[in-house]
Amino acid sequence: MKSNPAIPMSAKASPASRRFLEPIDRVSEALFGLIMVLTFTGCLGAAEAGRAEVRAMLIGALGCNLAWGIIDGLLYLMDSMIDKGRAWRTYVAVRESANPEESRRLISDALPPLLASVVAPAELDGMRQRLLSLPQAPTKRPIDRHDWLGALGVFLLVFLSIFPVAIPFMVMTEAGPALRVSNAIAVTMLFLAGCAIGSISGQRRPWVMGLAMVVIGATLVSITIALGG
Repeated sequence: MKSNPAIPMSAKASPASRRFLEPIDRVSEALFGLIMVLTFTGCLGAAEAGRAEVRAMLIGALGCNLAWGIIDGLLYLMDSMIDKGRAWRTYVAVRESANPEESRRLISDALPPLLASVVAPAELDGMRQRLLSLPQAPTKRPIDRHDWLGALGVFLLVFLSIFPVAIPFMVMTEAGPALRVSNAIAVTMLFLAGCAIGSISGQRRPWVMGLAMVVIGATLVSITIALGG
């Protein structure tokens, strides 16, 4: 989601065009919440589980995802503050520098490595001139409305990812069948998330990443349960 730190705040895209989370970030947050809730359902024994055990599991999973959704949202805000602070320092340093070579280095360091490797010195000088031509320094705002909305999006992705897996326990009376349906939903979600990651990363066969994500997710859940998580 983060904007290019080499671009001054006043020259960035309009708020309406900014996305709160990139697609890969959305998938990652949903995977995080899904794996979190699976550590609870994975500990539930289908044979001996009763309504009390199921209720305790649901409350525990709900509370855990609620807490981690809040934490992840706060981390998102901190990350936004750090990115904006870095962009501001680059902007001020470029405007105050009297050395064109140093200005080119500052702008190049602020660009992603791949882009920096193909940007010519003349293009870096053009960026520097555009920064110097700004009439005044833009107002520095550590956190704005869009950051808060992005943090809310992170929270909702983590928190709401519990419900597809938990719904069978809410609507089915027997824990055994509910657990099997829940596991089937979880495997499907892991597979779809893996396919999404494969598609975003440009793989020719996203379903391979989907299968890999099922294995990775199951492994992570098993390790978490074994370690008492």
